[in-house]
Amino acid sequence: MAEQNRNQAAALEDRKRRLTVCTKYFLDFMFYAGIVVTLSLSFSIHWIGRYLPRFEEYYGELLVIYSILGACAVLLIHELRKIFRTVLAKNCFVQENVGSLRRMGNISFLIVAMSLIRCIVYLTIAMAVVILVFMIAGLFSKVLAYVFEEAVRYKEENDMTI
Repeated sequence: MAEQNRNQAAALEDRKRRLTVCTKYFLDFMFYAGIVVTLSLSFSIHWIGRYLPRFEEYYGELLVIYSILGACAVLLIHELRKIFRTVLAKNCFVQENVGSLRRMGNISFLIVAMSLIRCIVYLTIAMAVVILVFMIAGLFSKVLAYVFEEAVRYKEENDMTI
């Protein structure tokens, strides 16, 4: 029985490790792909403008808006990668993660603001979804920052007691 429990625990740990490694590589891919996509916007918007004339008509405005949105997305993923490093180190209740979560909330709200501005230039139903998702993500990040801050405080108190 004890041997079976150890095997199940080892299998669970192995699944967690594989999920963690896959997530790390996925975040790394998204980070570098986001940089490439953001840096290639000048070309991309012109190319899309061949099929959607409105993109060509508002080229300058869309370039600025999408550049800011792309930079925000890259910064958001950068903060996620920083948090993920602490998860990999099995030390996630640290003050740095509180700061990262707060910054992620601010970045999410900036994405909402830029998306609202984008709606003035080019309104789509998808933008309403983006606005809603990032509003929820921003609020979630802010609340999670408070939760982490309390967890850090409890952890530090507990460390001092021992």
